[in-house]
Amino acid sequence: MIRIGIDAMGGDFAPNNVILGAIEAYSYINADTKIFLIGDEKKITEVCQHYGIDSGNFVIVHAPESIEMGEHPVRAFRKKKKSSLVVGFNMLAEGKIDVFASAGNTGAMLAGSVQVLNNIPGIIRPCIPAQIPLANGRNMLLLDVGFNSDTRADVLYQFGIMGSIFAKAMMGIDNPRVALLNIGAESEKGNIITQEAYKIMNDSTDFNFVGNMEANMLFNGGIADVLVTDGFVGNICLKQAEGMYELVAKLGVKHPFFNRFNYETYGGTPILGVTAPVIIGHGVSTPLAIKNMILQGEMVVEQKIIEKFKKAMLAVSAN
Repeated sequence: MIRIGIDAMGGDFAPNNVILGAIEAYSYINADTKIFLIGDEKKITEVCQHYGIDSGNFVIVHAPESIEMGEHPVRAFRKKKKSSLVVGFNMLAEGKIDVFASAGNTGAMLAGSVQVLNNIPGIIRPCIPAQIPLANGRNMLLLDVGFNSDTRADVLYQFGIMGSIFAKAMMGIDNPRVALLNIGAESEKGNIITQEAYKIMNDSTDFNFVGNMEANMLFNGGIADVLVTDGFVGNICLKQAEGMYELVAKLGVKHPFFNRFNYETYGGTPILGVTAPVIIGHGVSTPLAIKNMILQGEMVVEQKIIEKFKKAMLAVSAN
């Protein structure tokens, strides 16, 4: 049985959208998967009654406080011990749920990952990946997209390991090609960190490194299945992709390629490198996005991503 914990109070349109998304997910999850709605029990019950939904479909965990989107994430996480986010992270750390997902305050989600969960042994810094649609119909995994604004070369190397494992398990790519985002294809291009990262990645036996990749190859298929960069540059790339989707939508451009940039399709993105599965959703998540966030959480548990990361890091430390 898989136990999926959902922050019922997380997001701009919670708890309505969260509960409606959870109901949609029930048609797709495994029969023995349980959804735990964590939040104000009275509000959750009222929403269920309003939409004619049996609240008995869920395991409701009462958490009377909530961390709002505009609150300082670290201070709020430390202060609001009875908030849905804090309760959810504590349940995850105590093994009462198998994965925790929220469309709430992203900073508080990152704070919870650092303060409540430990890094997988050997992991220097966790990271956040995002799947970028490509013109060839496939997706490319970009990481980091916001956890680490500054990184070292050995951290970028570990992003390559984690990205390769994720691409195999979650994207069905047998031998993912890993590239380093840079300002040129030549090995000597870039700043000191990317030059050093290139050297150690080029000698790697932990993943299939194919060299540097420039940003003009970001959406057209490129040379890679996994693209490694720091969280500062990665977040800019991700925001550029989101902005492009919004622009073409305003211009009335209709094409299946651009439709794949819709965040609802993916629902959320996991934090890689911590000891338990955590999924971060978009603050404006619709019921469809919440549904897909739940399904992704179930898949992360089914594919035993955490165990695969631990095994990979043990192999690295043994070399």
